Amino acid sequence: MFDTDILIQTQVMTRHIEMLDALFKHATEGIVVVDRQASIVMLNPKARELFGYKDQELIGKKIETLIPKRYTGNHVGYRDGYLQAPHARGMGHAMDLFARRIDGSEFPVEVSLSPFKTSDGEFVVSFVIDITERKKQENRIIEANLEIQKLNAELEERVQQRTEELAAAIRRIEQSQEEVIRALKKERELNNMKSQFVTIASHEFRTPLATILSSASLIGRYARTEDEEKRQKHVQRIKSTVSNLTEILNDFLSIGKLEEGRVHCVPVLTDLPEFCRNLIEEIKGLCKEGQQIIFDYEGETNAWIDKQLLRNVLFNLLSNAIKYSDNDKSIFLRLKTSPGHIGIEVEDQGIGIPEQDQAHIFDRFFRAHNAGNAQGTGLGLNIVQNYINLMGGTVKFHSEAGRGTTFVVDLPNPELSQTRPEL
Repeated sequence: MFDTDILIQTQVMTRHIEMLDALFKHATEGIVVVDRQASIVMLNPKARELFGYKDQELIGKKIETLIPKRYTGNHVGYRDGYLQAPHARGMGHAMDLFARRIDGSEFPVEVSLSPFKTSDGEFVVSFVIDITERKKQENRIIEANLEIQKLNAELEERVQQRTEELAAAIRRIEQSQEEVIRALKKERELNNMKSQFVTIASHEFRTPLATILSSASLIGRYARTEDEEKRQKHVQRIKSTVSNLTEILNDFLSIGKLEEGRVHCVPVLTDLPEFCRNLIEEIKGLCKEGQQIIFDYEGETNAWIDKQLLRNVLFNLLSNAIKYSDNDKSIFLRLKTSPGHIGIEVEDQGIGIPEQDQAHIFDRFFRAHNAGNAQGTGLGLNIVQNYINLMGGTVKFHSEAGRGTTFVVDLPNPELSQTRPEL
């Protein structure tokens, strides 16, 4: 019975040894076993194939034989440290590993280590995988990504170039239009203005009219009482859009009257502080959330002015300050009267006027390049300048992009004791 058990155990052990030997010989990874002195004591056929050695050529040689020569000096210290406290781990975290063949050529590898003990002593088994093909694929991916990045950069550059060319072309067209308009006689300017009206009206009216049509159509769908909020939202959109259209029409009508010489300055004795406060109260409805108009007045209360012209000037300057300023920003209106002079300042903390646009800001149909999607015809400041000229005054400004703009208006103020001025 005892002999039978021994026989069975021997057979089992033999099968296990045969299986382990088969696994060792037919493994798809290279297997290299070293002893405590870092000498190679065993390697499988795949390892010999990877490194190009024959059956027993590596037995007894140091593991550094399989490492590129440029790394062998440092590797000796690394493997001695590892052998002092061996443990299972992978090698080459966050770095590339390379192995050396018998002919000196190198190839990228992945290596994992695992220590073990037998009756013959302590050993470390290394599992080596040739990752040449994987590296090639990774390099192809990297190259493809670099090519994509290059193409994207070239595309962005082309888009930028085309955008700049288009902007330059638009500026040239605008400058050309302005030069033509200035060169024509008043009669031809009026005809040109009518042509400009058709062109701009078709553009400026299209979006507001589409908004009105859309909101009007949607209102019809909200028949239920609980839809009242939605109805009111679209009603407000329609009101706002109609107000914008009215402003555009007023600009064109004002230009037409100026061109035809039908606008005259008719000064009347006016309480300026009351006049300004009433105007501020009227324009408050245009203010964005948190905006406020701060009014400051100094000097005599009464002055000779054309109330309608001054109203249009201040309304235009204040509405522009509101339009081109963000929420919670303040707009300042300052008036100062003295004998023979009325000084007006309208200051905002808005987007400002780019330096390259400042020379053209009073030109007809000109809009600064940072105006964005804000509604406007480019006529407002031209009208302001014309009205101030009619009142015998001057207008100038100082502005910095991103910090705001201040318009300064100087108007004559005849002595109150004089007869009503005739202009």
